[in-house]
Amino acid sequence: MLKVNQLCKSYKTGSKTYPVLKNISFEINKGEFVAIMGSSGSGKTTLLNMISTIDKPTTGTMELKGKNPLLLRGEELALFRRRELGFVFQDFNLIDTLTVGENIMLPLTLEGASIKDMNIQTKSISKFLGIDKILDRKTYEISGGQAQRCAIARAIINKPAILLADEPTGNLDSKSTDDVLKLFTRINKEQKVTTLMVTHEAYSASYSDRVIFIKDGCIYTEIKKSESSNSFYSDILAVLSQIGGVR
Repeated sequence: MLKVNQLCKSYKTGSKTYPVLKNISFEINKGEFVAIMGSSGSGKTTLLNMISTIDKPTTGTMELKGKNPLLLRGEELALFRRRELGFVFQDFNLIDTLTVGENIMLPLTLEGASIKDMNIQTKSISKFLGIDKILDRKTYEISGGQAQRCAIARAIINKPAILLADEPTGNLDSKSTDDVLKLFTRINKEQKVTTLMVTHEAYSASYSDRVIFIKDGCIYTEIKKSESSNSFYSDILAVLSQIGGVR
């Protein structure tokens, strides 16, 4: 599904070069739920920016479903992002002037779908996520948890190849955090949506199937869930204590 090979990223300031990512290589299989963890400044968000095509690597390659999006330009790249990538951000990135329903169906609008199809798909996905009763509300009239559900619905309505989440529970209280993480699990298991989540929260990462840890721009190690979530959570904390990213 996703192959990252020898990805490097450096930034130049004057005559100095600052490496951020160093020879990052890993694969994510179809249907996996993978978390990326690391302390602040480790390079995890930079890595997600590479995968999401927001930024470009200095060297290295990446393939999603056998295609290298780093070679795409203009309309081709825009179509790739819209059809193959789903984005969920910490700050929701919803449009306040639109209703919840209009935010959810925005990707379908950009694809030129019919009003009938947009309404059918929006009702279906919003019911699955438990927000079908608030479709006519504006985004400033709903809770943070509801806003993130709306953002998730918008991200998956086009059935992307991979769902990319950047600290998706960072602005939520503990109850909403639980709800959103359980939704990510449902989406991954029931709808078979491959998911990659960047987080610094061990609790959030424990919902994934596998955690890749980054330290100083390099992959430090990775661990897989083999038993209960509690055991996995303890294993995650143990690794974070080694790399200085406990929270």
